[in-house]
Amino acid sequence: MAEVLVYVDHVDGAVRKPTLELLTLARRIGEPVAVALGNGAGDTAAALAEHGAVKVLTHEAAEYADYLVVPKVEALQAAVEAVSPVAVLIPSSAEGKEIAARLALRIKSGVITDAVDLEAGDEGPVATQSVFAASFTTKSRISRGTPVITVKPNSVAVEAAPAAGAAEALTVSFSEQATGTKVTSRTPRESTGRPDLTEAAIVVSGGRGVNGAENFSIIEALADSLGAAVGASRAAVDAGWYPHSNQVGQTGKAVSPQLYIANGISGAIQHRAGMQTSKTIVAVNKDAEAPIFDLVDYGVVGDLFDVVPQLTEEVKSRKG
Repeated sequence: MAEVLVYVDHVDGAVRKPTLELLTLARRIGEPVAVALGNGAGDTAAALAEHGAVKVLTHEAAEYADYLVVPKVEALQAAVEAVSPVAVLIPSSAEGKEIAARLALRIKSGVITDAVDLEAGDEGPVATQSVFAASFTTKSRISRGTPVITVKPNSVAVEAAPAAGAAEALTVSFSEQATGTKVTSRTPRESTGRPDLTEAAIVVSGGRGVNGAENFSIIEALADSLGAAVGASRAAVDAGWYPHSNQVGQTGKAVSPQLYIANGISGAIQHRAGMQTSKTIVAVNKDAEAPIFDLVDYGVVGDLFDVVPQLTEEVKSRKG
């Protein structure tokens, strides 16, 4: 069976969930071969093997941390030349999409970004995308070269499928371009204890209707009761009520959780573009004519300051 390269997103050997989702999708079109780079790459093999990787190509070098994405691109290029895969799958993060675009240029191939599904086709893998603010669903395939595809987090449920997962060293030679842009400093993001917004299974968001930074504590309380991430609309971010890093929408982050709860968000097309692929959508808004209600699975017409605290208490009572 043909092999599929899967780029491993990990932190010092701890594999992140989007990579496990990619392994699940990769098994639909071939045998997953994982590519783990940087510090702790060798420690990823066990988790990757548990989820279907038949082989794990590893390479540890200071360049992956000291410079921007080019060293990772060159390592993936080396992996493509060594394996001749039917496709390369990469998590659809900001960095992942840059890596994918650069790799596609290097190997003279096409690239598909933000896929939400993947299936085998007679002429190569077929990717499903949600486009034009999720107004249309398209199916696409790369017509030339090795397909490079980025996949949105939460697009598929993780499935365990134990495989050999034997670790093998990948031979990589860096060019001058790989060390052209050096990372001079890093500032760790302050942890909130909540899941990453783009990877969370549940997202609770607040918008203009929250009416102030101090009132986002209501949104946070509901999110914490559900073990969810907190999101915000552009209106709330522009007003300075919540950080831009939590913005959901066309100019923020695209999320695709199992459950999305929108509170005080009217549902402008820019916001919908970032969350319409959520599996189940719930909205709380006192305006019965708000556009968000055209999109939801469940809608509550009411004041969020009445509805959300009651919902939080109900969740807590059922969990407790």
